[in-house]
Amino acid sequence: MSPSSNSNVVHESEAQRQYARLKLPAKIVYRSPQGQDLEAPLLDLSAGGFSFEPNSGLISEGQHLRGKLMFEIEGIGFAMDVEFQVRSLQGGKRVGCEFHNLKPREVSALRYLISGFLSGELVTVGDLISTLQRENFTKARNNKADGPVSPLARLRALGLSLAIFLVGVSACSYVLYQLYDIYFVTHADSAQVMVPGQQVAMPREGSVQSLVKVGDTVAKGAPVATFSATMLDALKGALPEAEMTPDNLERLFSKSFQGTLTSPCDCRVVAQLVGDGQMAVKGTAVFTLAPADSVATVEARFPYRAFAELQPGTQVSFLVGGETEPRSGVISSMALQDGGLASDIRVMIEPALPLASELAKRPVDVRIQPLGGLWSSNSLAAGK
Repeated sequence: MSPSSNSNVVHESEAQRQYARLKLPAKIVYRSPQGQDLEAPLLDLSAGGFSFEPNSGLISEGQHLRGKLMFEIEGIGFAMDVEFQVRSLQGGKRVGCEFHNLKPREVSALRYLISGFLSGELVTVGDLISTLQRENFTKARNNKADGPVSPLARLRALGLSLAIFLVGVSACSYVLYQLYDIYFVTHADSAQVMVPGQQVAMPREGSVQSLVKVGDTVAKGAPVATFSATMLDALKGALPEAEMTPDNLERLFSKSFQGTLTSPCDCRVVAQLVGDGQMAVKGTAVFTLAPADSVATVEARFPYRAFAELQPGTQVSFLVGGETEPRSGVISSMALQDGGLASDIRVMIEPALPLASELAKRPVDVRIQPLGGLWSSNSLAAGK
């Protein structure tokens, strides 16, 4: 054979050989296709397969067989179940086999035995058991199948990425708005719509029956309600002592008379403070009336620490209870809260647009925003 052809043979052998073969003291016990249990010593062993000398002619190339590799370590027998395929037959003296379906435990044991013999180290049962107990293989990655991605899959991925991006932007905007609202916006502790007006009170103790409804406009001197009182209450203080007998008092108490409550001005009925048929003592306010030409304002109470932001002429934003659109106005006056509590400041706000008188006593959310144009009015309505 020429050197050139010999070089090619060596190159082909090195390319195809994947595992180192060793001569180990072991044997294979297998069952032939005819059902006979056969045993033969191994000629060599590697991580990919083994070879042995057959003791019968019952084996043919390509057969799939099952058996056990038998090892002896420190006088202790060790058996390994294997599946293998006959890949080559050399003159009935050597059978080359390839392992099939080896489990990770069997692969770890073979690697330990082979590496131990290659390095010259002493192979022990304890080390072998330790090798079988530990995790010697990492889990395979869940790689997606290669191939072109469909337009629908790309569209779904794009939609998911866009949704996540929008959620992140929304969350960031919400956090920034809350920080702005806490550290830069001044909130009123309480506020309400105020309408200048007059009250109609009971002249005597009795029951009330209204003649108008809240929101109605009444002229000056027009009746707004009737009341019913006892004769005893009307004559109290004017009845002579000689007539204050039990029988006479009982008779006067059983009799009643009716009176009328009238409007003191050309007004609009803002509120009814005593319900129909209810009893009210003398001097109790029954109605709150507002002059027809009156202008509603907003009264707000701020903590004293906000003194610097509460100067007259300061622009404010407010939202009236029951409305969805915020309004604007300016501070017209400021004073300490009635009662001498220096911890609160009472502020009167003039709205930029007129407020309806029927909004009297409505709660109001008042805010002073030093960076007024940073958020829109919709953001104010949606805030706390």
